[in-house]
Amino acid sequence: MSGTLITVAPTGAEVSKTSVPALPVTLDELVATAKECEALGAAIIHVHIRDDAAAPTLDQGRLRDTVAALRQSTDLIVQLSSGGAVTDPESDRLAVLDARPEMASCTMGTVNFGDGVFMNRWEFIVDLHTRMQERGVVPEYEIFDLGQLTTLQRLLDKHGLPAGGHVHVDLVMGVPGGMPGTAAALVACEAAIRDLPAGTTFSATGIGRSTIPVMLASLSAGGHLRVGMEDTVTYARGRPVESNMQLVARAVGFAQLAQRPPLTPADARTLLGITRK
Repeated sequence: MSGTLITVAPTGAEVSKTSVPALPVTLDELVATAKECEALGAAIIHVHIRDDAAAPTLDQGRLRDTVAALRQSTDLIVQLSSGGAVTDPESDRLAVLDARPEMASCTMGTVNFGDGVFMNRWEFIVDLHTRMQERGVVPEYEIFDLGQLTTLQRLLDKHGLPAGGHVHVDLVMGVPGGMPGTAAALVACEAAIRDLPAGTTFSATGIGRSTIPVMLASLSAGGHLRVGMEDTVTYARGRPVESNMQLVARAVGFAQLAQRPPLTPADARTLLGITRK
């Protein structure tokens, strides 16, 4: 397909509601954000959830309610984060799949994450990957550093293709401790992606000030986009983000300038091998 797959990541687990009042943390706020972003051109919503105190949580009841509400209100592909917060135990992260999302993230290695450590042991990666295969959940393989693409190749060689048969990765760039958010780093990753199964696609996420360079580099290399307040809360120097819709609108504008307009959720499901549940 010649279009652009646009993912919105509206909340994340790091940004606080007190410091960023526009951050959507309640279910109603998340659903409203999803509807707005779908109308602009987003096809996937990457979901973290918060509790009543706006703290990150992997509570099963809340996860199920969130998936159900998003499916009822939008046609977006619901992609749950299996990363949660860096302090979440592996058992809770695996249990994310019990909420029956169409997609979930699957990170390909451990990375320093600012002052914390985002732990992803090989055994955990294999467990998550194979559970997704069994349940028909399509993974988005999160890549924080170049070597994690080699880990993905090892995973696929040993344990087979993901549910749906299509390999899609997200290059998370600019995290303190991971690869830089630069065009040169993206080009290096794109070269390594060629060693993965034929037809593998990629999105790219630029954290903070790397947002725009990463978007432009990804589009020029044939990649797709992920944007949202999980990844940046500054629209420009000295200008806070007002809403996730603002970030999606900018991504849509860039995609249209590249003559690769946004894919609809239906087209995105076809690309990713997802059967609507």
